[in-house]
Order: sequence, then structure tokens, then C-alpha cells
Amino acid sequence: MSLNRNEKAAVVADVSAQAAKSQTLALAEYRGLTVEHLNKLRREAREKGVYLHVLKNTLARRAVAGTPFEVASESMSGPLIYGFSEDAVAAAKVIADFAKGNDKLVIIGGAYAGKSLDANGVKALAAIPSREVLISQIAGLLKSPIQRFAAVLAALAEKNAPADAPVVEEVAAAADAAPAAEAPEAPAAA
Repeated sequence: MSLNRNEKAAVVADVSAQAAKSQTLALAEYRGLTVEHLNKLRREAREKGVYLHVLKNTLARRAVAGTPFEVASESMSGPLIYGFSEDAVAAAKVIADFAKGNDKLVIIGGAYAGKSLDANGVKALAAIPSREVLISQIAGLLKSPIQRFAAVLAALAEKNAPADAPVVEEVAAAADAAPAAEAPEAPAAA
């Protein structure tokens, strides 16, 4: 079914709007995929906040003209599905994960930060942990010195306190029960 001029302009405007607010573009050839597989891929993309669309390549080239994704124009040939995402890795991750389980979806390339990516570049981008995982890793790194400091304080208190003092047990219990994400409050200056 062919699109008329107004419908083509609407598609270009829609894709241009997505490209303007996206960080990543991932391209994959979908030749041989069933409708059921494409629906599953679209569902996964929606859950991850990825704009996934099958487009005519000429319309896609017009839509990305003047954007950082224009560098991927050379890769835009054949039956392609286009994935745009605001998250730097989401589009690449959705397409790469689906391609692992379905050999009919072939990663062609993409673009990130104004640079063209080949298939291996898209796979490498997909291998980067998500934003949530990176935040939790940073929180763990920040928590580690606080836990060590509390353990050292508990050990010092245990070493220097008399054997019958209940303070040692309280400090050790407080160090073990300290919330993971909170830092201890600094004592008020007198």
C-alpha cells in the first residue's frame, strides 16, 4: 500500500521528532521474520521505551537529515526496522537481545553521538549495563567505604572498651544495621 504525499510528510515528521529526542539509532534487517516475531519485538521495545518502526529507507533518510543520525544513511538499504531511544543503550539492547534468539533479525548498524556504528558497534553498545544497573553499582561503591569505616570504629571500640561495657555491642549492631544508601550524619560542631 503506497502512501500519498501528506502521509509521507506525516511519517517523516514523526520520525524526525523521535530522532530529535533520541540518543541512539539501531538498524536491523527483518527479512524472514513472522508477524508474531515482529509483534513480540515491538512489545519488548515498547516496554523499554524504544521507538521501533519499519520505514521506507528514503523516508528514513529524509527524517534523519540534519540530525546526528545522518551518518547512518549509508547503512539504510534493504528491508530495515529502525529503533530510536532516548536511553543511550536501550535501542541497541532490544535489537541485539532479540537477534540473539532469532537469527532472522540481522543487525546492520546504527548511530550514537554523531558516529556511525557497524553491527559490532551496536552489539558493543548493547553490552553496556543499563542506567539503573550503573546507578546501583555506584551506590555500592559509595556504600563500601562507609561500611569499612563503621567496622573499624567497632573494632576500635571493642579493643579499647572494658569487657563489661555494652557500648561495643551497640556500635557493632549499629554498624551492621546501617541502611545501605544512607551516609552517617556528621556530628554537630560545638
